Amino acid sequence: MATKDPTAVERANLLNMAKLSIKGLIESALSFGRTLDSDYPPLQQFFVVMEHCLKHGLKVRKSFLSYNKTIWGPLELVEKLYPEAEEIGASVRDLPGLKTPLGRARAWLRLALMQKKMADYLRCLIIQRDLLSEFYEYHALMMEEEGTVIVGLLVGLNVIDANLCVKGEDLDSQVGVIDFSMYLKNEDDIGNKERNVQIAAILDQKNYVEELNRQLNSTVSSLHSRVDSLEKSNTKLIEELAIAKNNIIKLQEENHQLRSENKLILMKTQQHLEVTKVDVETELQTYKHSRQELDEMYNEARKQLRDESQLRQDVENELAVQVSMKHEIELAMKLLEKDIHEKQDTLIGLRQQLEEVKAINIEMYQKMQGSEDSLQEKNEIIARLEEKTNKITVAMRQLEQSDNDLLTQTRTIAMSLVKCASSDTQDQYKLVKDISF
Repeated sequence: MATKDPTAVERANLLNMAKLSIKGLIESALSFGRTLDSDYPPLQQFFVVMEHCLKHGLKVRKSFLSYNKTIWGPLELVEKLYPEAEEIGASVRDLPGLKTPLGRARAWLRLALMQKKMADYLRCLIIQRDLLSEFYEYHALMMEEEGTVIVGLLVGLNVIDANLCVKGEDLDSQVGVIDFSMYLKNEDDIGNKERNVQIAAILDQKNYVEELNRQLNSTVSSLHSRVDSLEKSNTKLIEELAIAKNNIIKLQEENHQLRSENKLILMKTQQHLEVTKVDVETELQTYKHSRQELDEMYNEARKQLRDESQLRQDVENELAVQVSMKHEIELAMKLLEKDIHEKQDTLIGLRQQLEEVKAINIEMYQKMQGSEDSLQEKNEIIARLEEKTNKITVAMRQLEQSDNDLLTQTRTIAMSLVKCASSDTQDQYKLVKDISF
């Protein structure tokens, strides 16, 4: 059989001990009255188990005088991640009898249990595993899934009311030893299944009530915010109503002033009409007295009146024509203004397009300038390469010529050797022939 990972076995053991400790604490607290003090053995064993769980895989930190390995570092980190934990951190640091970081960590666990916030504090801590990696090894319980399970089990401790006196205890020198005898089952525990079922049902009901209470609190907060927004909108509408009332009062005053001015104008016109009526009556009397003398003048005036009436009719017709022309001119002006606005919009769009075209032209010119520079450089490189190629060609030709010269010289030497070697043996003649050809 393959050997198991020792760290995984340690994490499993600590998880099982945490389950037994939390379950035993809840069951005994429900039977005991749910209000616990510091001397309660299951509660002491719970703190010991939690201390072992938090110490698992803790890195050794090197200090100025010695090496330090304590759980106060990650617990102190909770203040930065959970703002409500600042109060508990300040309370722990203000306790007078604590001298070691381990004692502060033990006091922190006790205060968190009394606040019923231990699960919330540790949940926000295990979420930030990148920060926990500064304090724990990668295989530590707080870095693995077992830590998440333990944090979920800690939620059930909210049914317990703990009244712990942290100030008078000697938390620095306590020795945390797990008492396994409290968790060993005997035959009497088998008959308590119904009681455990009842306790589980009570806990489920309590958790349901707490969840319902949280939902109701969130609903109440949302309703409060909605009421605040409605009050703000109501005050705004009241202000707008007051402004509208003031405007109505001003309009009523202006209407009253216009009515008074209209009455004055009407009185003045009536007085003017009376004065003109009196004048007409006096003129009529004088006309009656001098009717005979004015017959000719009347005829002339009548004729002049006809002419003036005809002239007036012509003027009125011309005025109507002018009014119609004025309306047409106004309509034409409106159409012209509309056309001008449209042309201005078109001109603005054309200007924008012209600016874009200019920018594109400048960019193309810059690119063309860069391409021309690169083309010029490439032409220079090609010219250099052609020059080098010509030199290499001349050198190759020279080498071929020298090779041919050497070949001819070798052949002549070989021929002379053949002639000289005619009197030698057959093997020497063959060797010379092979060398020459």
